[in-house]
Amino acid sequence: MTPAKRPPMPPMPKQDPKAKAFFDSVVPADHPGVTVRPMFGNTSAFVNGNMFMGVFGTDLLLRLPDVERAEIESKGGRPFEPMPGRPMTGYVLIPPAWHKQPKRVREWAMRSLEFAGAMPPKQPKPRAKKKF
Repeated sequence: MTPAKRPPMPPMPKQDPKAKAFFDSVVPADHPGVTVRPMFGNTSAFVNGNMFMGVFGTDLLLRLPDVERAEIESKGGRPFEPMPGRPMTGYVLIPPAWHKQPKRVREWAMRSLEFAGAMPPKQPKPRAKKKF
């Protein structure tokens, strides 16, 4: 019996320049331990190796505990699904209207940083050996 083929993955959205500028204005990059680097072809922020916020196309995502994610979803946010039907556990997309409320998003970004900062540091995966 032949295993079923998975449908092709949709392309990752390209980072929107306005979303990146907004991210840059709200990310707590001056906080010790925070690094900003590419992820999913977009930009994300990490603490202790754990991603806590990022850009995905035109959207901004945050990593938060269940209760706080539900609060954002009740205000128009939605689960983060990098692939349709496959949500990334622990992350939420902020409501589009919040892009005009940087102070509010900065406060939530700090909550996200604190949440991810309390997690154990992520251990780097060992590099695969090259085949010759």
